[in-house]
Amino acid sequence: MAATPEERIADLGLTIPEVVPPVASYAPTVRSGDHVYVAGQLPFVDGALPVTGRVGGGVTAEVARDMAARCALNGIAAVRAEIGDLSKVVRVVKLTGFVASTPDFTGQPGVINGASDLIGRVFGDAGVHARSAVGAVSLPLDAPVEVEMIVEVR
Repeated sequence: MAATPEERIADLGLTIPEVVPPVASYAPTVRSGDHVYVAGQLPFVDGALPVTGRVGGGVTAEVARDMAARCALNGIAAVRAEIGDLSKVVRVVKLTGFVASTPDFTGQPGVINGASDLIGRVFGDAGVHARSAVGAVSLPLDAPVEVEMIVEVR
């Protein structure tokens, strides 16, 4: 496995995107002491949502899982913009994922695994985190998923 989180991202065939400007009145990240709190990230790709709708309706769990991974990548980009170098990440402490889903859909944890698995691949042991996966009636801009993180840094 590559030495740095940035190299691991490249090894996965991914690139760290530009941080998407907030869609409302908030900051993408806030650093408080040794922690960076990452605002909820939507699965933007080049400034647009590639998929909209609810999981269990027009969006499959597999597509939503991929979108959750994109949310995590966008969160990683926000962390890097805050601290400059992802090697300064000591630990991903907490990840919270929200899944816009139909009332009968109960696979939110599997969807959010897309984000958790990417975090693990990028940060290794430092990427093992506590987590919540929450169903929601709707999310901003009709996104199927949203992910927020708390990261400890040095």
